[in-house]
Amino acid sequence: MNKYYLSYLDELESEAIYILREVYAQFQNPVILFSGGKDSILVTHLAKKAFYPARIPFALMHVDTGHNFPETIQFRDGLIENLGARLIVGSVQESIDQGRVQEEKGKNATRNALQITTLLDAIESNKVDCAIGGGRRDEEKARAKERFFSHRDDFGQWDPKNQRPELWNLLNGKHFEGEHFRAFPISNWTEMDVWNYIKKENIQIPSLYFAHEREVVWRNGSWIPNSEYLQLEDHEEILTKKIRFRTLGDITITGGIESDADTLEKIALEVSAMRQTERGNRSDDKRSETAMEDRKREGYF
Repeated sequence: MNKYYLSYLDELESEAIYILREVYAQFQNPVILFSGGKDSILVTHLAKKAFYPARIPFALMHVDTGHNFPETIQFRDGLIENLGARLIVGSVQESIDQGRVQEEKGKNATRNALQITTLLDAIESNKVDCAIGGGRRDEEKARAKERFFSHRDDFGQWDPKNQRPELWNLLNGKHFEGEHFRAFPISNWTEMDVWNYIKKENIQIPSLYFAHEREVVWRNGSWIPNSEYLQLEDHEEILTKKIRFRTLGDITITGGIESDADTLEKIALEVSAMRQTERGNRSDDKRSETAMEDRKREGYF
């Protein structure tokens, strides 16, 4: 009798596909939260495999802060066209123009927290009952305590007392009108798992993840890209460095690392030697000890 063994990547893939199919079975109008980063690209790829040969049954929702890397938007539009999927865009700039949120000022100003209102407005206006995210437990302590199905109240907020047990991977997506869920199919993946799977499946990712020359400024312990939104201080100097990004967010807050890793093989080798989490170069996470936890409770993650 032949025995069939799954590799650890196959097991992670199988688990994620199970979660995605449970979302489709239990919710009426789910979407994939798509940032253009590697994790949301991975979730989209897994959804494609989960429902092949049919099209992905979820729309992709992008919260556009207006401060994106141009490469991210270009990649997003190309992927949407290739998939034939529906794209929902929530605009932070529109939220500012409508007076829904107030833009921060100063050198370290960011639109990151402003995404909360835009995201919750987009979820409400599109009647989304489940938003599928690419969060992983190894990224940050606030994410480590998440379940596969994360309940949100009618204000879009996360309350630890309202989370459901998931014994034997039985998932409970029942909710009252106005409430919704976030689902995290790659919760158990590590950064190394993500890169090994991307390499195995030959998944296309933005060029920002590969080492390339770019104008940058040293700030808050990482290389911040030069852009029209960057306010320089007197002591700061624009330099050209060969860098890459481990995680993608707004161009104003995403720090790069000096690197020569310009292939997937080199990236995987580099990540295997890292001792700092990939979000260690996100300046918005350095604002306080509980920065991510606070935003999560308000409905950001």
